[in-house]
Amino acid sequence: MPIAHTESLRLAFMGTPDFAVPTLDALVTAGHQVCAVYCQPPRPAGRGQKPRLSPVQARAEALGLNVYYPTSLKAAAAQADFAQLDLDAAVVVAYGLILPPEILAAPRLGCLNVHASLLPRWRGAAPIQRAIQAGDQETGVTLMVMDAGLDTGPTLCRQVVPLDAQVTGGRLHDRLAALGGAMIADGLKDWAAGRLVARPQADDNITYAHKLSRAEGQIDWRQPADFLARTIRAFDPWPGCWFLDRGSRLALKAAAVVRGGNSAAAPGQVLDTELTIQCGQDALRLSVLQRQGKAALPTADFLRGYDLPVGTLLG
Repeated sequence: MPIAHTESLRLAFMGTPDFAVPTLDALVTAGHQVCAVYCQPPRPAGRGQKPRLSPVQARAEALGLNVYYPTSLKAAAAQADFAQLDLDAAVVVAYGLILPPEILAAPRLGCLNVHASLLPRWRGAAPIQRAIQAGDQETGVTLMVMDAGLDTGPTLCRQVVPLDAQVTGGRLHDRLAALGGAMIADGLKDWAAGRLVARPQADDNITYAHKLSRAEGQIDWRQPADFLARTIRAFDPWPGCWFLDRGSRLALKAAAVVRGGNSAAAPGQVLDTELTIQCGQDALRLSVLQRQGKAALPTADFLRGYDLPVGTLLG
């Protein structure tokens, strides 16, 4: 459903975390009229629990844009306010609220979503981390037209990013955020001009990237070392990986797989003075650790102030 004018579109932007900021910046730089920015409300944060603006709200206010943060878009009043914006399109990036059918139908060109995976693989909340954790060889960014499902709408275009064995969740997040910003201007212009075709997603290779939790970062030494090494990279910097030793919670920042290990040892057992830990399959050599309230340290430095003798069974 192309429209006549494609140079400058009347838009709403809907997003909350720092991943969404490059896309907002790209829309403004491209000369579009961003007449409303929707994001999650400020949340209590820090020791004083003072309300903290989301990265999108902070950036939008710095750009002089109108910001709205309703707790829901289900109310008739919120939907009427959105309809009155008279939008060409809405661009959505990690907004955090479900868009009701009335919101999806309001813009003439629909609601376009910048999603950090190669849909239909990794629909859902944490596609960046789940792709690394699963050992995917590639991921990317998909621009799609939203429908009532969870990341189920037809796709317009995508760009592929290869994954190497060293990438972390943080580095991939930044790379895909920048890529989303680079894609949106041309993608939106081509969609408005009728040069893109909305193609239904394939029915196979559908996976769901379930939301991350802090508890999920606890290391289960019964898992294969390959899986644990990928999880450590995927969960860096958040939610992070950790394990317990004699009541102390130790953060694990980096580790390398050691093939074989010691099949006679129990999962979680310290095998040597280099902190090689037996896993359910193979072993992990811990590279960087951190005690609560302390700096992260390479293993050799960490062991100067914390004793983990050979034979110790980690929790």
